[in-house]
Amino acid sequence: MVTLKEIATSVGVSTATVSRVLNFDSSLSITEGKRRAIIETAEALNYETPRARNRRGQPGVSKIALLHFLKPEQELTDPYYVALRLGIERRCQALKIEAVKVYHTDDRPDPTLIQSTQGTIVIGRHNEDEIHFIRQHSAAVVFADYAPAGDQYDCVVCDLPQAMEKLLNALDAAEYRRIGFIGWTESPDGDPLTDNEKRLRTFRHWMRDNGSFDPALLLVGGNTEQDGYRLTRAMLENPLRPDAIVTCNDNMAVGAYRAIAECGLAIPGDIAVASFNDISAAQFLHPPLSTVHLPAEEIGETAVDLMVERITGRELAKRVTLGSTLRLRRSTRHLIAVK
Repeated sequence: MVTLKEIATSVGVSTATVSRVLNFDSSLSITEGKRRAIIETAEALNYETPRARNRRGQPGVSKIALLHFLKPEQELTDPYYVALRLGIERRCQALKIEAVKVYHTDDRPDPTLIQSTQGTIVIGRHNEDEIHFIRQHSAAVVFADYAPAGDQYDCVVCDLPQAMEKLLNALDAAEYRRIGFIGWTESPDGDPLTDNEKRLRTFRHWMRDNGSFDPALLLVGGNTEQDGYRLTRAMLENPLRPDAIVTCNDNMAVGAYRAIAECGLAIPGDIAVASFNDISAAQFLHPPLSTVHLPAEEIGETAVDLMVERITGRELAKRVTLGSTLRLRRSTRHLIAVK
């Protein structure tokens, strides 16, 4: 049996580093090249993790489908969903499961492609008609980063309301009082004052509970860098501009940075920016971006584990909720993590 020490010696790293990479420890600071070398060396030497060895002998799980709500070019512009998919693929790789990627198109997926697998991991939000179609053609279904209504489906999500509350509590503790929000709604014609997108809804409730809600500081549109730029420019036209802006994701924060600079303002001296996702580029912005780390890779890994459990006999649905972590950087002043 191949040992971690043999892999470590071959790659030139410590045994602890090998262990953390093969157990998908996202907190490990390591170059992508070194991470890939460890994984490829482990595969070449036929190393199996304890998790994989324990599952050997169970009824086989050999092939699953990954059904994405984004098109390939859309996913490439959103590092969060790239990380989520990589989490799925790496867990499948560790368990020797073939993962068939099915991206969103304007047409329904080929049902024979889904039927050729043992189950489907559904990535992102899908409407009721799409879910019904998937359920018709797939023997087992797990949702990743989306929880459909009801309790009949396996799903794994991050606790976005709790994440938003943590961020707002930290901003409040740092004495930011006039906080703006830019994001999106769950429907194309959604009203930002009533829409139920989790971050948006939590922001409204928190601001109202704290007596500081201003509808003029609540703007929604798309979820891209350009949307972040456009919405921030619009918000900064308000005579009483915010002293902090929360964006729904880091891509929008990049656009917000550009808009703020064009208006001759400084971050965080004139206005703070905080966000969600903690994509790799966040720490390299100027100044580095304070953001909420959402565990994208862990969501993907957990979705695979739920699928294996379901295929191998579990009948009761599981709804798994993961936590989040504040990554406090220099785009906000004197920010400390609070409950």
